Amino acid sequence: MRRMPVTVGDTGDFTKSMGLWQLVALSLGGLVGAGVFSLAGVVAHDVAGPAVLISFLIAVVGSGAAALCYAEFAGMVPRAGSAYTYSYVALGEIIGFIIGWDLLLEYTAIVSVVAIAVSGYLNYITHYIGFDLPTWALGAPGSGHGHKVDVFAMLLCLLLAFLLSRGTRESARVQTGLVALKLTIVAIVVIAGALHIKTGNYTPYFPFGIGSAVSGAALAFFAVYGYDAMSAAAEESSEGKKLIPKAIMISLGIAALVYLLVCLVIVGMVNYTDINVSSPFSSAFDTIGMGILGLVIAVGAVVGVTTSAFANMLAVTRVGFAMSRDGLLPSYFSESRSARKVPTRVIWPVGVVSALIAGFLPIRQAAELTNVGILMAFIVVALGVMRLRRTRPDAERAFRTPWVPFVPLLGVGFSIWLISHLTWVTWLRFVIWLVLGLALYLGFGYRNSTLNKTTA
Repeated sequence: MRRMPVTVGDTGDFTKSMGLWQLVALSLGGLVGAGVFSLAGVVAHDVAGPAVLISFLIAVVGSGAAALCYAEFAGMVPRAGSAYTYSYVALGEIIGFIIGWDLLLEYTAIVSVVAIAVSGYLNYITHYIGFDLPTWALGAPGSGHGHKVDVFAMLLCLLLAFLLSRGTRESARVQTGLVALKLTIVAIVVIAGALHIKTGNYTPYFPFGIGSAVSGAALAFFAVYGYDAMSAAAEESSEGKKLIPKAIMISLGIAALVYLLVCLVIVGMVNYTDINVSSPFSSAFDTIGMGILGLVIAVGAVVGVTTSAFANMLAVTRVGFAMSRDGLLPSYFSESRSARKVPTRVIWPVGVVSALIAGFLPIRQAAELTNVGILMAFIVVALGVMRLRRTRPDAERAFRTPWVPFVPLLGVGFSIWLISHLTWVTWLRFVIWLVLGLALYLGFGYRNSTLNKTTA
């Protein structure tokens, strides 16, 4: 089994411009996004009812176990690529390729999901001020009568690609400012919404059964692992070994509190059957006669949720760059003539593909594209921690996952549990993507990988 060294440094391919709070902001950009402003409403309305709180609680616990494993790897291997790099180091090239290939699809789909969520709020804003796009431009086919394409979502994906192409330092500053604004808006939502909670809306608490709350966790899970996207940018911090584990813990703690409060408020304000899945909070405030506040929230959501798409687009471009640098994808994608040291040859293809997904798939179908590969990555990272504790107990670790093997096994168990609740269509898409990836590895990656050239 071919593996790269356990402890490796970065290669200097990126500008090192991120400190602790910029890393935290990048992580929160991925953690607190569509899950707050859109997906919580979708899970409550379609899957779990008031038990959406249970759905997100299960997702947070499982994510926390995985986060501790990510933190250990981040302290050992401060390289771009996140779970791809970690699995490559711990379990070998073929496993690393599979995880990396899956993440290319998962992260790209997440960008699309968030763009669709932003589009819903943009449509709310434009309608409020008296300007409506044509019906055909309001959403993907199947998302509403007469819908053909989600124009706003497509434009956002392309705008993010442009922002990332401008360089890490500039885009990180924008991200940090937008995250601060987003958390301010969330605080307004929670405080104002709490004053209009009707306890009767919490009953029946399990309208679709307890099993549906678990199924809701499988759908909600992708909203609570933004730290994974942040760890993909390890080479862009001057002290990645020390700062990334701290940033993971800080950001996940903040996000867990935010999600639990938001879930309580949204199903307390409005009966779950009346939630508008396109713009849950704005519509909720509108129904209680606070349309102006709903408009403010919609504006904040457009700005704030965008940070989630930014974090995940950054992550997928770094995974693609790392795989190309390791020879598993064509070297074209790891070459950059940009003075800003950003992988522009990965950024723009990702921008275009995410725009196509956002334009032509409803939000739930796009969200279901994200979960299998991410959960598989969590399983592999947890197993990798246990393997390296046994095979390389002497390796330098800036952070150590507590209670090994209990915590990694907890993460594995939760991930398998959540995977079992995904639909067969989701699995079919995953298998098709995996088969395509294996064909690429056998036809190109194996022969051209840097490990193959090193051992030849």
